[in-house]
Amino acid sequence: MKKTFIILAVVLGFGMSACAQNPQQINNSANQQRNNMKKTLVVYFSATGNTKAAAQKLAQEFNADLYEITPEQPYTAADLDWRDKTSRSTLEMKDKNSRPAIKGKCENIADYDTVWIGFPIWWYTAPTIVNTFIEAHDLSGKTLNVFATSGGSGVEGSAADLKKAYPQYKWGESRLMN
Repeated sequence: MKKTFIILAVVLGFGMSACAQNPQQINNSANQQRNNMKKTLVVYFSATGNTKAAAQKLAQEFNADLYEITPEQPYTAADLDWRDKTSRSTLEMKDKNSRPAIKGKCENIADYDTVWIGFPIWWYTAPTIVNTFIEAHDLSGKTLNVFATSGGSGVEGSAADLKKAYPQYKWGESRLMN
């Protein structure tokens, strides 16, 4: 009986020590889990503030970081007058190769797994400044989602245009956020 008890104690002791982890292993595991958590970024261009408000709501929904696409030359009210055939926005949208300059880059874009790209819909599609942003950043390996604000257009055409222009990227969902 004594021998059985000793054998049982030794077996249990080995079993428990095999399952134990030292604190360093636990710390490394927790750090790796944090690093593997998906991070979301909400990128937006807002000419009048409507898309900025939508971006803030989306960022709150996904606990995401925000990044504003800022034009190097800010848009004035005259620039945004879609009825004026010579306004800046009209001329940019007529020229599919137009790439308005932006201030800076999102330096930590590599930190994100999911990127929402938001904009006001101009002439049934994304403003060309959105193309400037996409082309200035490596978005490989990320899921790109689209959100837009509009006075009357749906987001489907804008999302389809971006998918067609950048087929190398993985595109996810799209939302109209008015």
